[in-house]
Amino acid sequence: MAGRVSALSIVDALALELRQRLFSGELTHDDALTEAEVARSYEVARPTAKAAIEKLVGEGLLQRSTHKTARVPNLGPDDVRDIYRTREHLEAAVLRELSKTRIVPDEAVDANAEISAMTDATPLAIVEPDMRFHTALVTAMGSPRTSRAFRALVSEVRLCMVQVQGKHLLTNQSIAAEHQQILDAIAAGDGDAAAEILTSHLSRARERLAAALGGIPGPEAELTEP
Repeated sequence: MAGRVSALSIVDALALELRQRLFSGELTHDDALTEAEVARSYEVARPTAKAAIEKLVGEGLLQRSTHKTARVPNLGPDDVRDIYRTREHLEAAVLRELSKTRIVPDEAVDANAEISAMTDATPLAIVEPDMRFHTALVTAMGSPRTSRAFRALVSEVRLCMVQVQGKHLLTNQSIAAEHQQILDAIAAGDGDAAAEILTSHLSRARERLAAALGGIPGPEAELTEP
């Protein structure tokens, strides 16, 4: 660990720094974070370190032991499948609703254009625009409760995506291509097609990641990428 955090609030700034290290794949389950270590590394008071760690624990990005050591959750194959299937059910319903009015949010178009342009980017660089793409679709439905339900999944979804991209399980090009197919299906008013593409998109990642974490992959792992 290194670096001094400038104040936003200092707790938020420190939590942001730790969150970014986690999403970049720099922090893993093997790394133990204690209040004392974080306080020393970032030159902050121990209560500040504790508050920042607790913030990430509350987001589901860290788990805390009885000895005040925090770690990135160690997701297993069953966890991955539950996260992806929950996400699939929610997002498929969103796509069907958007297709009824053929709403294609500009934010999703822009995020996918960014992904498409990442021909030489590292796999982990795609995580942020990918999350913006899916979040834009959910937000466009205009349901605060649906958005809230999706936000409850976002931290664990990001943890999965960091591993999918870090392990090179999908290509940037295939992700952008399937995203575009989803947008095209929404624009055409074909909600079932949009949901089917989403299912293929997520289930391929789900089963490949489950296999990478020691599980037995389902047949979806072999689905051809566009």
